[in-house]
Amino acid sequence: MQEEQKWYTITIYSENTVGLLNRISGIFLKRHINIESFTASKSEIDNVTKFVIVVCTDESQIVKITKQIEKQIDVIRAFYHTDEETIFQESALFKIKSNLLFDERQIQNIIKESNAQIVTVSRDFFVLSKTGRRPEIDAMYDALKEYGISQFVRSGRIAVTKDSLMISKLLNQLQE
Repeated sequence: MQEEQKWYTITIYSENTVGLLNRISGIFLKRHINIESFTASKSEIDNVTKFVIVVCTDESQIVKITKQIEKQIDVIRAFYHTDEETIFQESALFKIKSNLLFDERQIQNIIKESNAQIVTVSRDFFVLSKTGRRPEIDAMYDALKEYGISQFVRSGRIAVTKDSLMISKLLNQLQE
């Protein structure tokens, strides 16, 4: 019997070293698991980087992957969570021809209904910013597509867990 495929968010705390991303992506490659989203940023702890990776797989695979990631040199700790256990969002930018903003009334309605923001307006184009969950961004994309999107970019998922990770406490214990 095959396990249920679910969305998982993997959070990795590590030192920021050259080659770590390559080693981590290799773990997914070996298991033929596609990374749907990847972000890296400064974490809440000084000199510690936080990677957020989103994958769709089953629980036995995610457990194995997380353990294998933790074995990597420079990885301090790795966690995995389901969508129900996290608070997450993505951001997107849409570049559209300026004349549409004034000539197509429906564009203004789309902006208002989707709670998007106009980032910049120039003679030739305007840029919209939308932050939310993937289905919200997809819905805005679909609504704007018929008018013509010159450029589109979406960020990876950013996420925090609903429960405390206690990573700061763990790091303090390691330093003692």
